[in-house]
Amino acid sequence: MSYIVEMLHITKDFPGIRANDNITLQIEERSIHALLGENGAGKSTLMSILFGLYQPDSGSIRVRGKEVKISDPNIATSLGIGMVHQHFKLVHNFTVTENIILGLEPRRGPVIDIRKAEQKVEEISKLYGLAVEPRAKIENITVSMQQRVEILKMLYRDAEILIFDEPTAVLTPQEIHELMQIMRRLVQDGKTILLITHKLKEIKEVADVCTVLRRGKFIGTVSVADTNEAQMAEMMVGRQVSFHVEKALAKPGEELLRIEHLNVKNAKGLLGVKDFSLSVRAGEVLGLCGIDGNGQTELVQAITGLTKCESGSVYLRNKEISHLSIKERSKLGLGHIPEDRQKHGLVLDFTLGENFLLHNYYEKPFAKCGVLNKKAIQKNAERLIEEFDVRSGQGALTPARAMSGGNQQKAIVAREIDRSPDVFIVVQPTRGLDVGAIEYIHKRIVEERDKNKAILLVSLELDEIMDLSDRIAVIYNGEIAGIVEASATNENELGLMMSGALRKSQGPAKTARETARA
Repeated sequence: MSYIVEMLHITKDFPGIRANDNITLQIEERSIHALLGENGAGKSTLMSILFGLYQPDSGSIRVRGKEVKISDPNIATSLGIGMVHQHFKLVHNFTVTENIILGLEPRRGPVIDIRKAEQKVEEISKLYGLAVEPRAKIENITVSMQQRVEILKMLYRDAEILIFDEPTAVLTPQEIHELMQIMRRLVQDGKTILLITHKLKEIKEVADVCTVLRRGKFIGTVSVADTNEAQMAEMMVGRQVSFHVEKALAKPGEELLRIEHLNVKNAKGLLGVKDFSLSVRAGEVLGLCGIDGNGQTELVQAITGLTKCESGSVYLRNKEISHLSIKERSKLGLGHIPEDRQKHGLVLDFTLGENFLLHNYYEKPFAKCGVLNKKAIQKNAERLIEEFDVRSGQGALTPARAMSGGNQQKAIVAREIDRSPDVFIVVQPTRGLDVGAIEYIHKRIVEERDKNKAILLVSLELDEIMDLSDRIAVIYNGEIAGIVEASATNENELGLMMSGALRKSQGPAKTARETARA
């Protein structure tokens, strides 16, 4: 059998960790080949070697049967290899076209021929059904569209081998479905796709072949049609994984979080949250679901203090907090796993140990008279790294920037759950995590609920909302479309409410205002 790409016996070491240990990967032409593994299994490192971002310590690479040395991304591009990174590489105040042609600008004499470039971008966009506006600025388009710009960058450079690194980590379910259709269209047109992921559903839906890595080692390659999600999960984590959240019936107590008539403006200066009322009680998980962009971000930012509300009130244990600073809200017992882990969750240039202490760096035993106690910081970090399986090359001293996206997420979850706040705002807690880590974090969230904490869970994953929640509130166009008991609803009903086609306000699903008064 002939392969378009062969990576043979690849080994790569970083300080304190072997990221790839004698891995062999063989890719058939015109296929979608998934690379599956836990966070820190070495998937992104292996693909970064193929794209020329890293050099292997040993091993060889063949492209179309010929051995090559890919010393930088320009050589990868010349070989027809392109890569869409997990965190996009775009200039935000440039247009779509300006980003796509960067470094490869067509010229008419000394002047860049932007019109010609826009025309070519539009042609490629139409050919693959990407529907991207060539003249739009990156800062004004959605995350999904930004990803399509990254795909167009590869296609503009005539890439035949396309690497997608965790492409669905930032997409809604609808956008994921659209991306899968785009991938199929690319393969029909003769492209070969390497898909780095740990979402088993997506592998079953779109991939032909799946190679599994675990802790830097090759575990096996399987035909996706001949295996199931449970088998792939076991290969990935080395044990059986439960896809169901085990939890007892909730015993809701006193109201710990109350939101009354909240109005919050979005980035465009319009009301993103409108006359919004809701309450969360001790000992329950209230799931908030909705299609992305329906006010979830503005609501969470108003509760946690990241943005000001226009009017309305937020109460924590009957104390009005909407005028308080983020630090004051935190001291009162408000916890937050943020939506954007790099912007609001971590200080990327701090070490892992320092990031674990962003809330309480000034308290004993971590500091005395303004001087940090490095031994206490190290000990705290080692405990959390062990407990939450945060994988990092240099342990507590690893810069947050140097960690994989999944391990950055684990670090934030570890810090916030360890604080055990009274009211916990949990946004996309398992975004970018593998099934083993998801199982563990879901278990810890249920444990917090059972300690009589109030948890507001905001997620775009309907499975996660339905598995973890005791009650589910649906947000549509900045307003409550209904509140239902999790045990008495289904995906179809939630989907109708999320699209605005159905409103529920009777029975257990009281209106938000009635719930707030209860």
